[in-house]
Amino acid sequence: MPGPRELTARLRLKKALRIAGTTGFFLMANPGFAVASSTTLTLDQALQTALAANPDLAAAQWDIGIAEGDRKQAGLIPNPTVSLEAEDTRRDSRTTTVLLSQPIELGGKRGARIEVASRAQDAAGIELERKRNALRADVVQAFSSAQTAQQRLQLSRQSLQLAEQGVRVAQGRIQAGKSSPVEGTRAQVQLSEVRLEQSRAERDQANAYQQLAQVMGAPLPVSVDVQVARQSTLAVPSTKLLERLNETAEMRLAKLQINQREASLGLEKAQRIPDLTVSIGSQYDATERERVNVVGLSMPIPLFNRNQGNVLAAARRADQARDLRNATELRLRTETQTALEQWRTANGEVKAFHQTILPSAQSAVDSATRGFEMGKFGFLDVLDAQRTLISARTQYIQAVAEATDARVRIERIFGDLDALAVSP
Repeated sequence: MPGPRELTARLRLKKALRIAGTTGFFLMANPGFAVASSTTLTLDQALQTALAANPDLAAAQWDIGIAEGDRKQAGLIPNPTVSLEAEDTRRDSRTTTVLLSQPIELGGKRGARIEVASRAQDAAGIELERKRNALRADVVQAFSSAQTAQQRLQLSRQSLQLAEQGVRVAQGRIQAGKSSPVEGTRAQVQLSEVRLEQSRAERDQANAYQQLAQVMGAPLPVSVDVQVARQSTLAVPSTKLLERLNETAEMRLAKLQINQREASLGLEKAQRIPDLTVSIGSQYDATERERVNVVGLSMPIPLFNRNQGNVLAAARRADQARDLRNATELRLRTETQTALEQWRTANGEVKAFHQTILPSAQSAVDSATRGFEMGKFGFLDVLDAQRTLISARTQYIQAVAEATDARVRIERIFGDLDALAVSP
């Protein structure tokens, strides 16, 4: 008979399989989750897998049930107390008293507790939303890093082809007696450097894939490739985006924390009023053989402890929450403006590389190679053109990575930007 944990794991696996089944990407139930063999892994598949299998998010989802239990407990009234007292141990002269005591909360304590627990329940929902946004941003960041590493490996292989072509051309001219053997040595040095760069690119790709698998919560098969990155632009204007800052999960959580602290202050103020305890019972006197009813009232006297210290602390926490809310708004506004500026700058660089720099660098390599074959240029010109092209490709990848990083920083705050319906 499977235990509760095993049943929970099976239900979670079925959920993951159901989600992945719509995209042709599913999880296998080994000790953990494993991604099935696939030629190409898309970003949507990575996001769906992470939402279904990421253990940190799965743990965070339990906070909703925890807050619900706290809210239920806060609404309960105190239990009554039964007591039995016996005066004298001799049976014939013993006096026995049975009492039923019920504490009665005064000052609105129960309502104040419910208010505090309700605010905590709301905060749990917003915190889960914030963690989902953070997980989405982490997946996009890891996926982009995997794309960058994969593209760097592809470019290193293209650079290797260029270097090998340079070696062949140099050796052909040396054999024809048109070039010095020194040029062949230079070509071999260039080829060795490119091979080292390819080895580093292979290592970086393996590390990027491992990081992506960790964020997804599912190991990737060796044969998988990530979808090729495509250039995109931010469709949400910066002014409209900043206007929606108060709608972000982090700002809503900061505002709700003020309400939580104020509700806690109300609870501490209610604690200043002592509770009343009502007792009813029966007393039997064995000597007189007489039974009498007993009624009692009791209440603490708030002479020294009026909960004044807790009230003061709760008031200061409410003030602190207001300042933290202002600090959060300032931080998020600054991060958004910085990320938007980085986005615009990086997109401008990517556009320049696409339209001018990369085509020009490739044309320079082709021209230098043809000129060297015809004896018009030296091999140093070919090497210089190749290095310029390799450097341009590296800078292009860096610009794409910076653009993606800026978008990730924005989505960590606002969530999925594609889901925001903001008109220019």
